[in-house]
Amino acid sequence: MIQNRQTRRLKSNIDPRHPACGFTLLEIMIAIFIFAIVVTTIFASYNALFSGNETIEQGTASYEMAKNCLNRMMIDLETVHVSLPPEYSPQEVADSPDLYRIAGDIVDIQGREFPKIRFTSLSHIAFGGKTQNGIAEIVYYVQTEDDGRFLLKRADNLHPYPLFEEKAGDPVLCNDLKSLTVKYYDEEGTEYDLWDSDAEEFGYSTPRTIRIKLELASESQPLLFETMVTLPVFREKKK
Repeated sequence: MIQNRQTRRLKSNIDPRHPACGFTLLEIMIAIFIFAIVVTTIFASYNALFSGNETIEQGTASYEMAKNCLNRMMIDLETVHVSLPPEYSPQEVADSPDLYRIAGDIVDIQGREFPKIRFTSLSHIAFGGKTQNGIAEIVYYVQTEDDGRFLLKRADNLHPYPLFEEKAGDPVLCNDLKSLTVKYYDEEGTEYDLWDSDAEEFGYSTPRTIRIKLELASESQPLLFETMVTLPVFREKKK
């Protein structure tokens, strides 16, 4: 009798709108929905963070590559070797060009125009543990890869200078090249797209200053770099 009374009392204290044990299916679904939103937000935040870090790393690597490339070109040009009068005189035979000439040309590569520059310099780089000094022929040229990317390469040969040809083993100074511009300036500051120090058109002179503009392709936006080098020696126009 007493036990029945206690049972009835306990049952009377239970609110049918709020069961005493467990959750309703609706409450579980709401909890799962909220949890999914939180997880999705966190995942998106981490994904954006890692993507941003990857972009920053790529930008830093491209910046370092371009900086090293321009530094190399500056060193080569700042130690340029030019033959001066009276040792120099225009060649009477067209097939015997000046060994120490500066020649800048523009070539077509898969429908794109890129400069090629040839000069001589004291900045020879020896590979394979060899220590050799001398006046090196330096050629900067652009080459394309199978995937369509453009590379800036550097050929370096000591005398006797072989007939220039592109080699797979030539060091790559810069990849993902979007554009490359080389401008030449005479002693009066006149700008030229081409140069030939062995040509009467230029008075058999060498440029006084060379400006280089380098643009790299990037996923976010192109990276542009520029430098100008005043040559330590130059040959004046023949009068």
